[in-house]
Amino acid sequence: MCLESITSLFFIHLEIYFSLNSSGWAFLSMTKFQIRRSISGMKTVSIGPFSVGKKTPFTLLSGPCVIESREHALETAHFLVECTKKLGIQFVYKSSYDKANRSSISSFRGPGIDKGLSILSEVKSTYNIPVVSDIHLPDEAPLAAEVLDIIQIPAFLSRQTDLLIAAAKTGKTINVKKGQFLAPWDMKNVVEKILEAGNHNLILCDRGTSFGYNNLVSDMRSIPIMQSFGFPVCYDASHSVMLPGGQGTASGGQREFIPHLMKAAIAAGANLIFLESHPHPADAKSDAATVFPFDSLERLLQEAKGLYDYINSI
Repeated sequence: MCLESITSLFFIHLEIYFSLNSSGWAFLSMTKFQIRRSISGMKTVSIGPFSVGKKTPFTLLSGPCVIESREHALETAHFLVECTKKLGIQFVYKSSYDKANRSSISSFRGPGIDKGLSILSEVKSTYNIPVVSDIHLPDEAPLAAEVLDIIQIPAFLSRQTDLLIAAAKTGKTINVKKGQFLAPWDMKNVVEKILEAGNHNLILCDRGTSFGYNNLVSDMRSIPIMQSFGFPVCYDASHSVMLPGGQGTASGGQREFIPHLMKAAIAAGANLIFLESHPHPADAKSDAATVFPFDSLERLLQEAKGLYDYINSI
């Protein structure tokens, strides 16, 4: 079956959805025409020197899950800059200055906000690239905004009103990850909170949905549903294969499924891709089971970009 036929079937399956009301499951109708009309009117969002939105160039947010050291950050950024430049991919360096939601109290969290932002600032100026990291508390937002081109809201915190408003008031582009506990249409409330704060520079991100204990599943319908709110949608190919808390004091993962889900998300219309990566995954200080290895990255990105370019040409 050709991709155009697959795309057509994909939209047909969007005809019927469900919503909860006080009496139980109610019916929510979302026609193929309404979805396509919303996507066609999608806002283009700026990230540093480039933009993301409908039919914009392939864009990748990538880097180690957590900042491990200044030297490590600069080395990984150099590799990723060279790799994406070779393939003609718009690139944003991602690494967290603090992983506040680690499974165990003894897990490595990162260098903290002051040192971490200093490292990200050096990465940004050295390679002339945009940078993204996540915040966990409202008072981090103004400090983060001095360095970051994208402020990311973690999935666990996607409904935290004060955090969303603080991030929005910086005027920076905001990437909000859909909570694993949320239906995609519930993200409309998140959008409204950010718009109410006066910020229209918004990206929504799907990172899987809870599927029983210690497991996630990716519903690709989430991509066009969230796009129907008028903003670009990112797919997080790393955390979507996570097995949350699956190793007791750490999360596990199924890295082997990253290429499959990443390509499926692109076929479903994702506007950009989030993919954590590392030169030596076994030695990664965070999310070792789901960061993608550098030695396999170029081939995957080449395949993904080819698919992305084809999907956006039809």
